[in-house]
Amino acid sequence: MSELRFPEEKPLLRGQDTEMESVDTFLSAADTDWKEHDIETPYGMLHVVIRGTPKSNRPAILTYHDVGLNHKLCFSTLFGYEDMQEITKHFVVCHVDAPGQQVGASQFPQGYQYPTMENLADMLPSVLQHFGFQTIIGIGVGAGSYVLAKFALIFPEMVEGLVLVNIDPNGKGWIDWAASKLSGLTSSLPDTVLSHLFSQEELMNNTELVQNYRQQISSCVNQSNLQLFWSMYNRWAAPLRTPRPSCSRAPVMLVVGDNSPAEDSVVDCNSKLDPTTTTFLKMADSGGLPQVTQHLSVALNVTCFLLFVSPVPSASMTRLARSRTASLTSASSVDGNRPRPCTQSESSEGIGQINHTMEVSC
Repeated sequence: MSELRFPEEKPLLRGQDTEMESVDTFLSAADTDWKEHDIETPYGMLHVVIRGTPKSNRPAILTYHDVGLNHKLCFSTLFGYEDMQEITKHFVVCHVDAPGQQVGASQFPQGYQYPTMENLADMLPSVLQHFGFQTIIGIGVGAGSYVLAKFALIFPEMVEGLVLVNIDPNGKGWIDWAASKLSGLTSSLPDTVLSHLFSQEELMNNTELVQNYRQQISSCVNQSNLQLFWSMYNRWAAPLRTPRPSCSRAPVMLVVGDNSPAEDSVVDCNSKLDPTTTTFLKMADSGGLPQVTQHLSVALNVTCFLLFVSPVPSASMTRLARSRTASLTSASSVDGNRPRPCTQSESSEGIGQINHTMEVSC
């Protein structure tokens, strides 16, 4: 296993203490091109927002957020970045909110049974059918990564690639659920969720980022609905099984910060996946939300991954894609005419394969 380091220019990256926009600005940014839909599924309604028109020859980008968040709180910073917006013009982008987690969601009635994590995965084919998507490239964070990975195992023919941030492949289980219940006796729900999203160091430093997310989780997500999602996520104890051969062809990028509470879980997931189809991206000096605090570097690598899974005409590539591809030319292998992801195996057997590990030094 070889390890490649790609140093980035420091001025390009946000630090952990970067000041975020106000709540109103943060939630309203770049919303004008998005259309909202409520889609009926076998396990209830799903709120979905979509931008673009489905293209028969190209997969859709489908995102799924972490517990405690919704698509706006989880992905606005990443997808609001100008170069990310440019590359995603070539794809239809579909953000899925877990049931009852969207901004302004009505509270579920007393006795409502929240869908299990597997139920959440089983809801996604209804989204693809509703919009006529043939396949997707999934981008998930935390609980959303688990849902998308589960979806890929159940419906491998619908998935062309996955970007999984902070995935825990083992499920939480009853011990973690009990610990969460005990901590909930002395902590508010937003503070309990923050301990899932951020590292202890980040929480102790009480950065402006943490303060902003505490406020947003409290005000932008229905607290009763969040409690149901949080409880289901923490009770769920079904590990992701080793994929069948038919499931393992889709390339996967695993992303985690080196100071993330999910680091050990992502490392464990990386050890179980096929190294020829997996890229492991560990963000140096990054905490629990690398897609927010290191959004530019994550965007660079996600763009590279998107171009690998579904190349766009070279004349349409953005400045970001051009510069990133040029810088990786000497370190990339080629399979036919399709560009490879951002890493390379150095053995002769590895030509045309995805390398197992990559670290970005910031």
